[in-house]
Amino acid sequence: MQFHLSFPVAPLSAAIQYDHELLLMGSCFAEEIGEKLQEHRFNTVVNPHGILYNPLSITKALTSYLDGKIYTPEDLFQHNDLWNSWDHHSRFSGLTPEATLDNISRMQAAATHAIENADWLVITLGSAHAYILKENNRLVGNCHKVPAGNFYKRLLTVDEIVTALDNVMHRLFFRNKKINILFTVSPVRYIRDGVVENNLSKAILLQAVHHLVNKFNRLFYFPAYELVIDDLRDYRFYKEDMVHPNELAVNYVWEQVVKAGISPASQELLHSIAEINRAANHRPFNPESAQHRQFLQHYAAKVQQLMAAHPQLKLDDLLQRFQ
Repeated sequence: MQFHLSFPVAPLSAAIQYDHELLLMGSCFAEEIGEKLQEHRFNTVVNPHGILYNPLSITKALTSYLDGKIYTPEDLFQHNDLWNSWDHHSRFSGLTPEATLDNISRMQAAATHAIENADWLVITLGSAHAYILKENNRLVGNCHKVPAGNFYKRLLTVDEIVTALDNVMHRLFFRNKKINILFTVSPVRYIRDGVVENNLSKAILLQAVHHLVNKFNRLFYFPAYELVIDDLRDYRFYKEDMVHPNELAVNYVWEQVVKAGISPASQELLHSIAEINRAANHRPFNPESAQHRQFLQHYAAKVQQLMAAHPQLKLDDLLQRFQ
């Protein structure tokens, strides 16, 4: 008897390679996969605006990179003793405007460079619900724990999402002739919106994404949402909040990303780096033993071989751990 419905994930026709530059944007699930890519030493910039959930806020962030926007004190507001930006996640908030703008400017510069040079832009859409500031009808990327009464909550339409993303895709392709774009829909279940409302939101995102993927040759879709919702399909693959996929689920999706999205040659290198990462995290029973010294020498030599063969990889920190 079969108690599990799996489905094949079609390989990307343009696979990700180690010499590619990647920019990941979107929901917290984008951060989970971004951390995996960084852990395996891909050249990756993750969420330069912080976590963003709705497509219009992601589009607004992309436009700011294309425009080379410089944020100023006029773009900030103060709440709960912190200076915040309505466009950014609260990780950028600081005790002074200067501290906040310094954090924003540093990542804005990295994102502007990435948008010009990236081989891949990975966008993970989280929710079709958007929050609008009542006082000026401004779309916000993060509410910064400002009381809910200050916002309108609105469900975006497929047409709104397609139009916004379509416009920024044209600008992006004009600016960066080599970039490919990979869309995913986050499997995180936004139950605060309501179960029915969450499902409607995901349906809108899926319809918008597939419309765009069918329109552009350089757009692709990876079924992270379907892998968790339809393949795993079990609450044991969620954290205690029953909303966020747990480590098992993230690792399962990551395995599928590797198989379907990364070139065979880069997969081989990835597995070598994964082995070295496991060795670097090993905690010896007796650090002073001859056996452990031999272990360190063995993996130091492995790191040095990889550094010689792939000089673009930044492995100095791993080498130091074994020396």
